[in-house]
Amino acid sequence: MKKRWMAVMLAAVMTVLTIGALPAAASSQADAVSAATSAAEAVQGEETEIRLAGLKGATSMGMVRLLEEADSGKTADSYSFTLAGSADEITPKLVKGDLDIAAVPVNLGSVLYSKTQGAVEMLAVSTLGVLYIVENGAQDITSWSDLRGRTILATGKGSTPEYALRYLLTQNGLDPDQDVTMEWKDEPTETVSAMAAAGGSTVAMLPQPYVTAAKAKLPDLHVALDLTKSWDDLNNGSRFVTAGLLVRKAFADEHPDAVSRFLDAYADSASYVNEHPAEAAKLIEKYGIIKAAVAEKAIPDCHIVCITGTEMKAALSGYLKTLYDQNPRSVGGSLPGGDFYYDAGSDGTE
Repeated sequence: MKKRWMAVMLAAVMTVLTIGALPAAASSQADAVSAATSAAEAVQGEETEIRLAGLKGATSMGMVRLLEEADSGKTADSYSFTLAGSADEITPKLVKGDLDIAAVPVNLGSVLYSKTQGAVEMLAVSTLGVLYIVENGAQDITSWSDLRGRTILATGKGSTPEYALRYLLTQNGLDPDQDVTMEWKDEPTETVSAMAAAGGSTVAMLPQPYVTAAKAKLPDLHVALDLTKSWDDLNNGSRFVTAGLLVRKAFADEHPDAVSRFLDAYADSASYVNEHPAEAAKLIEKYGIIKAAVAEKAIPDCHIVCITGTEMKAALSGYLKTLYDQNPRSVGGSLPGGDFYYDAGSDGTE
């Protein structure tokens, strides 16, 4: 914290000296001094430790700039980061209070809201649809009906990927339990390995950036169906949302300023990743999420965003309602109340 405080104080002094050297009105100089002092005092306040977690893949890619700045002492608060291969590794820690904020599948956030009687809140939508049906070998899959009788390798059983797949199969005239076989794996890398070992024509549902990674290992692999486009084609009034930033309500209530700073920092980080894919890809590899060469190619298709406030509520509530209509258990048995959507009275950004 001392390092951060000294840096801000130096910046404040330099700002005042620079303005003082210009032919400006005294009131303007006084305003500058006041603003610089206020900024320094804000950072001088008590530092909050934020225990952050995310999953391997697109859900964590948007936060790498934030993590880099935190490690460099450039953030007002300190961060610890946990990277996990599945949501099951994260959610128990969040519920027990060992984590403060986690990037998780959005329907899982609704389930936790129900199980904990409202002890968690959704801060932001962080990732839109990133799921694709891919085929290795023959190019037999050109529509959803072509999946009839096929085995689909996938990850995400019991969370957003499974429910999205089931919904789209049903909407396209297929019975998920009769017309296809779903073979679930623990991680996307396991799915890619299974496709390579199977040989011949195999079908899988993969998220970015693993689609890009799989193409490097399987030259005959191609994207057959885009789940986001398929969802939009239904014109059902909802958006296909993959992941969001979930916070413990107790933490948000105790540290509202820290949560506000986190959201600002995350929004800046997400923008940086989208605008500077080559530089961001190096950070993505640094934090063990995925190799830089894969990340740089995948970023444009990862739909990394930071949607907050009323826009978040509109996008997410419509999606959760779609899942609820398919299977109430997919969102915890009932739709979350308005208090699930953090600061939903404000405008959202993307």
